[in-house]
Amino acid sequence: MDNYLLIPFLPLAAFFINIIFGRNFVKDKAHWVSTLAVLASWAISLMTVSTVMNGKIVNEDLYTWIISGGFRVSVGFLVDQLTAVMLIVVTTVSSLVHIYSIGYMHGDKGYYRFFAYLSLFTFSMLMLVMANNFLQLYFGWEAVGLCSYFLIGFWYQKKSASDAGKKAFIVNRFGDFGFGIGVIMIFLAVGTLHYVPVFAAVGSLAGQTVSFLGLEVNLVTLIALLLFCGAAGKSAQIPLHVWLPDAMEGPTPVSALIHAATMVTAGVFMVARCNPIFNLSPVAMNVVAVVGAVTALFAGTIALVQNDIKRIIAYSTVSQLGYMFLACGVGAYSAGIFHLFTHAFFKALLFLGAGSVMHAMAGELDIQKMGGLKKYLPWTYWTFLLASLSISGIPGFAGFFSKDEILWRAYSSGPLGQILFLIGALTALLTAFYSFRIIYLAFHGEFRGTHEQEHHLHESPKVMIIPLVLLAGGAVAAGYIGVSPLIAEKIGLSPDAFGEFLAPVVGHAKGEGTPAQETAIMALSILMGLAGIGAAMFLYLRKTDLPRRLGQIFAWPYKVLWNKYYVDELYNHIIVRPTLWIANSLIVGVTDGKIIEGIVNGLPASIGRFSEKLRKVQTGVVHQYATIIAIGVFVAIAIALLW
Repeated sequence: MDNYLLIPFLPLAAFFINIIFGRNFVKDKAHWVSTLAVLASWAISLMTVSTVMNGKIVNEDLYTWIISGGFRVSVGFLVDQLTAVMLIVVTTVSSLVHIYSIGYMHGDKGYYRFFAYLSLFTFSMLMLVMANNFLQLYFGWEAVGLCSYFLIGFWYQKKSASDAGKKAFIVNRFGDFGFGIGVIMIFLAVGTLHYVPVFAAVGSLAGQTVSFLGLEVNLVTLIALLLFCGAAGKSAQIPLHVWLPDAMEGPTPVSALIHAATMVTAGVFMVARCNPIFNLSPVAMNVVAVVGAVTALFAGTIALVQNDIKRIIAYSTVSQLGYMFLACGVGAYSAGIFHLFTHAFFKALLFLGAGSVMHAMAGELDIQKMGGLKKYLPWTYWTFLLASLSISGIPGFAGFFSKDEILWRAYSSGPLGQILFLIGALTALLTAFYSFRIIYLAFHGEFRGTHEQEHHLHESPKVMIIPLVLLAGGAVAAGYIGVSPLIAEKIGLSPDAFGEFLAPVVGHAKGEGTPAQETAIMALSILMGLAGIGAAMFLYLRKTDLPRRLGQIFAWPYKVLWNKYYVDELYNHIIVRPTLWIANSLIVGVTDGKIIEGIVNGLPASIGRFSEKLRKVQTGVVHQYATIIAIGVFVAIAIALLW
């Protein structure tokens, strides 16, 4: 435990080394600095987690950061059971992505810069999950957003990448504005921002109201909803989901690290960490659950018809994050974190597998132009298949255990939960369908690309394959640490070991149900997954034009899904265009053009015009000068006499 400070600060040191010395000295060896640093952080994290499992918790301040009147904040670290889980997720996935990037980014002009940004992101995410107060959490929160902007727009010469980076940064500002106000409200209500005293005192706030925008609202509900604003932005929930699919413009390792396994899960982590606040507000809990369930279904339907392999997986990420919020909203925080844990492995594997496909296809993303890749990319195929089986909830794979736990907890939580369970079950069917749609279109059948692409097809190098294999192990086995009691008894494992480990931080889920009901829910979950796989097989494994004909029959729904429910177009009309008009017409046209430039340019122009007039007095005629001097003397004498 004494070395836990090295976990975040080793990646920070790697960032400084690469960003300062990378261009001229480190150059194409930058991966050694960053990769060794994150591997060391991973090793120390394992030792730290082992210590936490033995019952030791750390909550200490490193030094005082800010003192202003009654406002006092320190840089401090909390390493408990929830932090331990996140340390494993962040450092494991980050380590494998660093190794994968050695092959994927080889030869890139910004090689050293890429690894510097990866290290800075890892540091920022570790600071976020290890913070013991809300201000340090907010620091890490904003820092990962900044790193996201750097990495999404890494290829800044490409306009679409540059625009995607700006879109992610701006959209997150909407959510972070509410999150920031929520942090301020916590300090005003409690007088501190440190977790332990805040969570101990929050019970005294129950029933208190506060005036907000002219309305009397419950104080705890207001704080919880403001915090959830930040979670919705960072974790891409409706209505702030639009940035994540566009973020696929960044390099594929970025998609795997930031937008699948770590940064986007920060919102789920924050809600779980703040469970004492959310538990006091049924309204906030219902909002979290409903938004999560609706987002899961919403994103799942969009993924059905997309052809960009990374964009399909991106919408899958949005959908799976919705599952996690559904779990948190019904009080099953451990189930939400469990799905976060398993999702990190199979989703990172899907993204890195997509990167391997792109590497073989010379950057091609359209699955309609692929086909038959199984024989060319056997390692990529089998690992991608394992990840797809896991996300589809097939028994024996990690995703089955965590998804089944969420559906059961939703069903057993009450009437609203049962409605949300139905949405979750339908989403499970969609998830299996679009996951195996990729499998069948990209890896089976005949190759549909160009002759040049077919000639280029080859398996990725070992430095890219090894992370795929390791992640595949996680996609299969990670779920066995949280097996439900119903299954654990039959296979001889400890029941819900994951939930028991997290219980001191997030408590136990509350709900009512019988073993027979849980068995029925599990059977329905499995049936939905198999039905989705079967439907994809029926449509895409046979040589038929049935998918095209269905698209023509249901042309209007297909068009709506293809255009992502026109949400981007709606935002463009109600937010982007009015903002640009105000900026160009009022800010640039009036404030900048008329007022600022009027003063800055107008004053010199007025002096110039006056000088032009005054210059004409200088005629060179001596008697005119004598007359002017005489008049001047006369005026001076007159003034003196009058004075």
